[in-house]
Amino acid sequence: MARHVHRVRLDASVEAVGALLDALGSEHDRVWPADRWPPMRLEGPPAPGVRGSHGPVRYTTEAFEPGRRLCFRFTAPAGFVGSHQFLVIPEGEGVWFVHELEITPRGLARLLWPLVFGPLHDALARDAIARVVRASGGEAEPAPWSAWVRLLRLAAR
Repeated sequence: MARHVHRVRLDASVEAVGALLDALGSEHDRVWPADRWPPMRLEGPPAPGVRGSHGPVRYTTEAFEPGRRLCFRFTAPAGFVGSHQFLVIPEGEGVWFVHELEITPRGLARLLWPLVFGPLHDALARDAIARVVRASGGEAEPAPWSAWVRLLRLAAR
């Protein structure tokens, strides 16, 4: 099993950051780095059972707690067994914005996850965290991509 966690502490209100979470995958999305990655698309407002995707990755909304939690269960590519979720966790006068992914790759995905999808996921998640910081009034530039991520993206074109 692979577990990836990306998080940032924000000096912002739960309501403000929760609104960012609730708009994920919509035309008002200020979290997903669609300027650098395939856009996240949801087939409707966040709710259990709503399907979504970005690039070749497909999922179904497993849980939604407005302003606090949005969890997706992978449905594709083949061999992706697991979930990813976004959380808004209050702490003191601010909040944590968290993205967690847990996956148990099966079959060919056991090779593709660590070599291709894992590095791309981490780069995308860092870009999303930078967007959340900026949308919350902070300053953040996306982290530079590794040479491997740049090569994978070039090969994907």
